[in-house]
Amino acid sequence: MSTMTVCIPSSQIRGCLDSPKKLISDFSFCSNSSAFFSFSRRFFSFSTSFSVLNRPLLKVNGSSTIGAPEGELEASFAGMVGANDLLIVGPGVLGRIVAEKWREEHPGCQIYGQTMTSDHHDELIRMGITPSMKGTQVSHKFPYVIFCAPPSRTPDYPGDVREATLNWNGEGSFLFTSSSAPYDCSDNGNCDEDSPVVPIGRSPRTDLLLKAEKVVLEAGDMNLNYKRNHLNLQYKADRGAHVYWLEKGISDVRPDHILNLIHYEDASSLSIAILKKKLRGRIFLGCDNHPLSRQEVMVLVDKSGKYGKKFGSFTGTKDPLGKKLNNSKTRAELGWDPKYPSFANFLGVSE
Repeated sequence: MSTMTVCIPSSQIRGCLDSPKKLISDFSFCSNSSAFFSFSRRFFSFSTSFSVLNRPLLKVNGSSTIGAPEGELEASFAGMVGANDLLIVGPGVLGRIVAEKWREEHPGCQIYGQTMTSDHHDELIRMGITPSMKGTQVSHKFPYVIFCAPPSRTPDYPGDVREATLNWNGEGSFLFTSSSAPYDCSDNGNCDEDSPVVPIGRSPRTDLLLKAEKVVLEAGDMNLNYKRNHLNLQYKADRGAHVYWLEKGISDVRPDHILNLIHYEDASSLSIAILKKKLRGRIFLGCDNHPLSRQEVMVLVDKSGKYGKKFGSFTGTKDPLGKKLNNSKTRAELGWDPKYPSFANFLGVSE
């Protein structure tokens, strides 16, 4: 495989984040550069290092993809990684908000995003996130890693989690985000951080999550500083269960199933609060402590008047009930409270 590295003086970089193609066409080779760009037909990676920030140089080699499997790339790093640099495995909606908030708290840090495909790499670059594909080989590890990739896009979720733990250098925190599905409660009963989990073998869905958590636990036995963060139904104005049900109009699930909600911004701030702690083997819950039934959620949506559509009805009668989560222990230990204390508060209506 061939590799091309293009060096551009840092003076030519400012203002070019939104126009990488133009930057490539205008490049000039130099021998005294403080930034490196590497690209191939299917991969373009951006990173910049300004001497005024006293940051280590970053060099990413994008190997030619002619005759090479997708994702067969190698990243090498000159110098030491920054103390607050962050790797996001699965930089989707939550990961991107985490990146934005993390950079606000740690100006000058470098943020990396590992993805399954290169479909959204241009978007990540514009956000200041250096993208790479799953399987990229890197010559260093990261002080902070957050795993927020869903299990639906991979045939080996526990294996992906195991691979992510190997990218952590032990100096900051490793955070694995999951859901509340493993908690053994399906009768709309109460549940908190210490509630028992579903036994292995009962459900393929919970088996997958518990096996992934077991990978993290096993890594924890090797002094991995990790957190399990059970985030529940996340939402924002244009994304979430309420938007899905509005689009459907009628849904064949039972209306009295209890949901536990958390706004994406609050899921992000909670994740960052956990990342900044130096705790081991802990479980935290992410929710707003205002559980609602599906019916109550859609009543609030209609009451808000913020959506043009009206929801029809839930028609199911036999599907399982949910659980009522309480994360008071998480809040007390982390000193965290949500920006949106309830779904009704987010919508600006009374319950």
